[in-house]
Amino acid sequence: MTAHTAAATPAAESQHHFRFHAPHVHLATAFGNDAFGRQAEAFARFFGTPTFLLAQTLLVAIWIGLNVAGVTQFDVYPFILLNLAFSLQAAYAAPLILLAQTRQADRDKAHAEADAQHREDLAAAAEERQRIAHQMTEQIVGLLRQNTDLTVLVKELTERINDLTVQVHERVVAGGRPA
Repeated sequence: MTAHTAAATPAAESQHHFRFHAPHVHLATAFGNDAFGRQAEAFARFFGTPTFLLAQTLLVAIWIGLNVAGVTQFDVYPFILLNLAFSLQAAYAAPLILLAQTRQADRDKAHAEADAQHREDLAAAAEERQRIAHQMTEQIVGLLRQNTDLTVLVKELTERINDLTVQVHERVVAGGRPA
């Protein structure tokens, strides 16, 4: 039997711990499984990192410092170009972050449902094991009763045999004379 056919058997299927998560594999990434989707999710995740915040702060400080110090005059006070750059960043970042949060919520819900199904399956299996254990206990108790009944019957038969043996012995010792 190959590994593929072994996994297809009902016993193997019931042992697969993540079988309830399989229907939700399509939710694995927030933006799909293609290269753009992976990059978009990485970009959305990067916005919340300390690295991004520190890099952006440093870039803004350099931008303002160069323009205020007069080293360059490409965006003088009130920094309209910087405001446009922030607006552009917000225009792309907000939808990406919202998409990532929505898809993450969908994944969390799907995983919670799969976990609940798994717990229900475990509870059903535990109940079945308890039912089988109770049934086996009843069978053992029944066998013990039968054993006890047989032991009593053997004792009674042993006593009768003993009585008959004593009677036969008395007749044989008496010389075969009737008593």
